[in-house]
Amino acid sequence: MKKGNILRSMLIVAAAALLAAGCAKKPAPGTEMAGEAPVVSESPYQQEVTGISEQAVSEAAVAGQPGYLQGEVAVPGLDRIFFEFDQFTLSEQARATLAQNAAYMKANERVQVRIEGHCDERGSDEYNIALGERRALAALNYLVSLGVPASRLSIISYGEELPLEPGHGESAWSKNRRAEFKALR
Repeated sequence: MKKGNILRSMLIVAAAALLAAGCAKKPAPGTEMAGEAPVVSESPYQQEVTGISEQAVSEAAVAGQPGYLQGEVAVPGLDRIFFEFDQFTLSEQARATLAQNAAYMKANERVQVRIEGHCDERGSDEYNIALGERRALAALNYLVSLGVPASRLSIISYGEELPLEPGHGESAWSKNRRAEFKALR
């Protein structure tokens, strides 16, 4: 009788262990953190762009500058915007700049733009990647509200990885809290 109780107890413990192992929580698809890699959101309507005017700024002129990546072209008609500390709301100045950027994009219908969100060096890497994405998304949503098709826009967050000003004070930080606009080829 005593051996039967021990065997029954062992079976109950083994069954509980198997049940617990079978119910282990797996992360939902798409909820994993990207680590330090930039977060990229591409528009579902991406089209290959040809015929971007390179007369104003050549690739050779921007190659080697901070934030330059192969295949992107800084365009004089697309100006960057800046944000307050730990914010992704658009200021009046940012909205005015975005209105000018929207006018440029409406006049140049073949241009596709990647909006890059950036942060200053304060905050964790994960936090700054998320904040940079929110800044880029705020700019994208405002451009869409002004009539720019979402299919011509994509976003990426670099967090604090590509500072415009490599200093450590408010003067540098205020320049690094920004969204940049790059025409894609």
